[in-house]
Amino acid sequence: MDVNKNDAAVVIVDIINDFDFPEGPQLLENTKKILPNLKKLREYAYQQSIPIIYVNDHYGIWQSDFQKVSDYCRNEQNKQIIDQMEPSSDDYFLIKPKHSGFYGTALESLLKELNVNHIIIAGIAGDFCVLFTANDAHMREYSISVPKNCIASNEDQQNDRALTLMAEKLSADIDPV
Repeated sequence: MDVNKNDAAVVIVDIINDFDFPEGPQLLENTKKILPNLKKLREYAYQQSIPIIYVNDHYGIWQSDFQKVSDYCRNEQNKQIIDQMEPSSDDYFLIKPKHSGFYGTALESLLKELNVNHIIIAGIAGDFCVLFTANDAHMREYSISVPKNCIASNEDQQNDRALTLMAEKLSADIDPV
């Protein structure tokens, strides 16, 4: 992944998650598999002074307070992910009402304020919220990277299909971290 750090941002989608839905256990296991790569991506961003923006479901809380969302979501099964991926005090945290990180959020305004032209998208679910966020970024003419080892879906086949779609139709760089 070759990125100009002066105009990039990392967008982490829905990593603070309760996994409390029918396919949740499988997504939880697949998310645990990408956790080391997510941590590498985050560390790379910190080292390069690339802003990190968490865009997350609100779970009915409707406050851009990651601690409240984390406390609500944390359970025995997911605490490893939440504890290791919680935003730092220098990171941004936005809540979203629907699937795309752009829909109904301040993401586009924040990216403009930060002079971002390239978005590195990571998180879950790759075949749904990550895909929709990547699509909306593409429609807004951002260049995008979606490191294939930094997204997870309920099923590997769905994840691979979403990556192929993002690479072929959205011109996303899917090289791994």
